[in-house]
Amino acid sequence: MKVFILLIMGIGLLHSVSAATHSLHYVYTATSGIPDFPEFVTVGLVNREPISYYDSIIRTETPRQDWMANNEGSDYWESQTQISNGTEQTFKANIDILKQRFNQTGGVHVVQNMYGCEWDDETGVTDGFEQYGYDGEDFILFDLKTLTWIAPKPQAVITKYKWDNDRGWIEQTKNYLTQTCIEWLKKYVDYGKSSLMRTVPPSVSLLQKTPSSPVTCHATGFYTREVIVTWKKDGQDHHEDVEMGETLHNDDGTFQKSVHLTVKPEEWKNNKYQCVVQDSGINEVFIKVLTEDEIETNWDVKDPNTTGLITAVVVTLLLVIVAAFIWKKKTRQASGGASTSSNNSAPEAQVLSQINRQFLTPALKQM
Repeated sequence: MKVFILLIMGIGLLHSVSAATHSLHYVYTATSGIPDFPEFVTVGLVNREPISYYDSIIRTETPRQDWMANNEGSDYWESQTQISNGTEQTFKANIDILKQRFNQTGGVHVVQNMYGCEWDDETGVTDGFEQYGYDGEDFILFDLKTLTWIAPKPQAVITKYKWDNDRGWIEQTKNYLTQTCIEWLKKYVDYGKSSLMRTVPPSVSLLQKTPSSPVTCHATGFYTREVIVTWKKDGQDHHEDVEMGETLHNDDGTFQKSVHLTVKPEEWKNNKYQCVVQDSGINEVFIKVLTEDEIETNWDVKDPNTTGLITAVVVTLLLVIVAAFIWKKKTRQASGGASTSSNNSAPEAQVLSQINRQFLTPALKQM
């Protein structure tokens, strides 16, 4: 089972959208079988930056950005707390339902709901999505084009039929994803525009641990994740013996990215190698030519256990949640899974009444 701990940092996630595209996403996670850990967690994110947090231990919705706390009063946070209280009960019921559907009793199990919308402030194009996963796999996904639910698993077919037949709720979900969510996203982006839309040029360095180590082009200090780092040889794109590193989050809210080039000294001394960094946030290109003078190194370090200049950034964690699972990304096109029979259905828990969600999130249903 693909289960992992997602560390949601107070300064943001390790993934973001482009400079022109803004997103409002919510992640709800219910777990069972994990001692001393919240059974239910919610987090709201704008441009992948956490804006709100709730779990079944603190039982209070709390802001995770100053610009959220400063722009929304106590009534907002009290209503969101009530919403999360009710959603927690629904998710606890859902995890019991799915355990029955999959003929499971003990062990660790996770249900997660991810939904939200995106808005391109240059083109005006919007999009929305909603999907559920269970124990590391897709369980059911909403197709916004056909206004139907897609059931990749046989155990989800009973849920698909149930939810597809509630046309009023389908329409409500569509209106939230295409209208209400976009309205709130624009409001939140306006709240945090000074923080969310910062643009600072990256600092670019060429690093090498030892003379035989790969040469690393390291860009850091930028705010938009849409920074492209590449190597060129004699003016042409160079992909041979190049390894792309992950984009990481610095503890000051900026990002860093590295690309490693494995090349012998005699090779780069006889040819012109360049590291090219393109930052779409400021529409500028930065170039570092690979020369001996440009390389920063720690060759003189005597401790063989030294990890060198390229180290993971240690961040202060304001939030820690179970991210439930890694589920495979699906296209939002219909799949053939809905033709499976529903013999795997199980007795369902009593449907709990839903709290008025005040248009901040879509209404949730039991499976």
